[in-house]
Amino acid sequence: MIYWDYAAAAPPYDEVVQTMEQIMKLHYANPSSMHRAGLEAGRLISRSREVCAAALSVQPEEIVFTSGATESNNLAIKGAALQYQGRGRHIITTELEHPSVYESCVQLQKLGFEVTFIAPESNGVIDPSRIAEAVRRDTILASVMHVNNEVGTVQPVGAIGTAIKSVNPRTLFHVDGVQGYGKLPVALKEWGADLYSLSPHKVRGPRGVGLLYVKKGVELFPLLTGGSHESGQRAGTENVPAIVASAKAVRMSGEQREKLCGRLLPLRNRLLHFLRGIPEFVVNGNEEGAPHIVHFSYPGMKGEVMARKLEELGMMVSTRSACSSRLAEPSRILLSMGRDVPAALGGIRISLGDSHTEADVAALEQAVVAAVKALKVAEGGM
Repeated sequence: MIYWDYAAAAPPYDEVVQTMEQIMKLHYANPSSMHRAGLEAGRLISRSREVCAAALSVQPEEIVFTSGATESNNLAIKGAALQYQGRGRHIITTELEHPSVYESCVQLQKLGFEVTFIAPESNGVIDPSRIAEAVRRDTILASVMHVNNEVGTVQPVGAIGTAIKSVNPRTLFHVDGVQGYGKLPVALKEWGADLYSLSPHKVRGPRGVGLLYVKKGVELFPLLTGGSHESGQRAGTENVPAIVASAKAVRMSGEQREKLCGRLLPLRNRLLHFLRGIPEFVVNGNEEGAPHIVHFSYPGMKGEVMARKLEELGMMVSTRSACSSRLAEPSRILLSMGRDVPAALGGIRISLGDSHTEADVAALEQAVVAAVKALKVAEGGM
């Protein structure tokens, strides 16, 4: 079996597994305890915060550890909305966002906030001018993902941040960086980002930890209370082994980004060329997409059916974001890009990682051809 679902979860580095095991054995004390073992655990968290801050070119006190990117996104969106609702109750986001952002905004609508959802162009890219047109005096937050987790389109977050701040400098700008970090350059200060979410398990770290960059001076309404952990931003005993292992993964993936992209881009381009040659398929996204994601639709054939056939042939792919893959309805992302319902029901995501080779891609291409042939025969016999 060949695994093509790195965008959902990437296998951890061996060094990350070893680090996590070592910390679990040796540093099991509660980092809030005042005895020596607790202080040592606390120092490990402080050092991890420094490592993650250096990777993002920010200050250690601007890094908040959470339980995952879903919590980071929830804290960024709801924490900012509740903290700054005295300034206004208007929020801007896009129709492309991950469910943890999109559904947080929908939830805030039910609490009386007004949310403007910006539609993308047909290639899945957001026009910065449309964001700027939506910014008002009472806009307290705008949230835009760097890389779409389903089709891999890259948003011009720098231009978007500039557009937002030029209209209303007080509007906070949140970037969901989960699929961008480790694949594309990150420049939070140049982007004008006030908040930035990151998920270690997408960059070969452990699950159960997330990062949230909170620019100095920005305050968030805590969603979890019950302690002074994470400078009062997020209560809960810190997961020391996972935090230390995550810092290692964030550092390693940042250092290896250019090398990884150099390997993935030729593989991605080969796959795009191959898929465009199959008349039954519609390729989604654009040429300037992220180097690790390829997405296509087989209109008239449910994505789950194609995915199961490919797995029978030794290829593990996904139909969309893992957080939505068990849903039966059409892809919200593809519909927002103007795809019809058959295409939005027939999406397949292939996400690449550093283990993949030209031989793997060749095997995947053969499996895709065989799957299409088998499904057409089966469909004709029904």
